[in-house]
Amino acid sequence: MAAIPLTARGAKRLEEELHRLKTIERPNVIEAISEARAQGDLSENAEYDAARERQGFIEGRIQELEGTLANAHIINPAELEVDDRIVFGATVTIEDLDSSETVTYQIVGDLEADIRQNLISVSSPVARALIGKSEGDVVMVNVPAGEKEFEIIEIEYN
Repeated sequence: MAAIPLTARGAKRLEEELHRLKTIERPNVIEAISEARAQGDLSENAEYDAARERQGFIEGRIQELEGTLANAHIINPAELEVDDRIVFGATVTIEDLDSSETVTYQIVGDLEADIRQNLISVSSPVARALIGKSEGDVVMVNVPAGEKEFEIIEIEYN
């Protein structure tokens, strides 16, 4: 399996989720299965079926997280020598030249992307357009609404 790029913060978040699944969720679902079994006939026991389904989800997620973390390539942008260029893990403030709105994004791996937290995937059109650019550069990005022009206002490596 290829190395999976993650920021240090993203790796920590996945490790915390794995810990929660193993120490809280897994024991809870085992208890729920045990309680449902004690009720007797399993063929028509909806609680048993739901608990087993939940157990399957939890075990699958644990395997997925363990595989991801085993193959993770953790990148700390603060430790990179980047010559003030945008790289994986950089936090970038850009201004939409049409609307003058500014937004700040961190460029992260595909598995940790979350637009609600302004974490964009390194493979997204915006991130691909920004990679390798510097403060003051203007980039054209093809977005679903058409072509947009952004100016890079600030780059941080934290």
